[in-house]
Amino acid sequence: MDEIIFGYQVDGKTRCVHYCLAVDIVAIKLKCCDKYYACIECHNELESHPAEVWKKSEFETNAVLCGNCREELSISSYHSSKKCPQCAHLFNEKCKNHFPLYFES
Repeated sequence: MDEIIFGYQVDGKTRCVHYCLAVDIVAIKLKCCDKYYACIECHNELESHPAEVWKKSEFETNAVLCGNCREELSISSYHSSKKCPQCAHLFNEKCKNHFPLYFES
């Protein structure tokens, strides 16, 4: 998969200027524009529309990208994982604090 990741100063692992720790390796496809963004802040700075959250009924949609191996995950798979099921790279556990910005709770 060779998805384009939108954001500011996005590196090869999907980290951006806002989130750049070693475990910040997840890009999320925003429902509103069907584009992968490094983070919600990048989306809000680059787009002229508000972000839409994925509804619970859509959680089987592949909308999360591991920046380490480029595996595309379903939202439900990402919600239940602490690491990528493909490459075992750890995800940032603090990202769960931002789930309501992307996903219906």
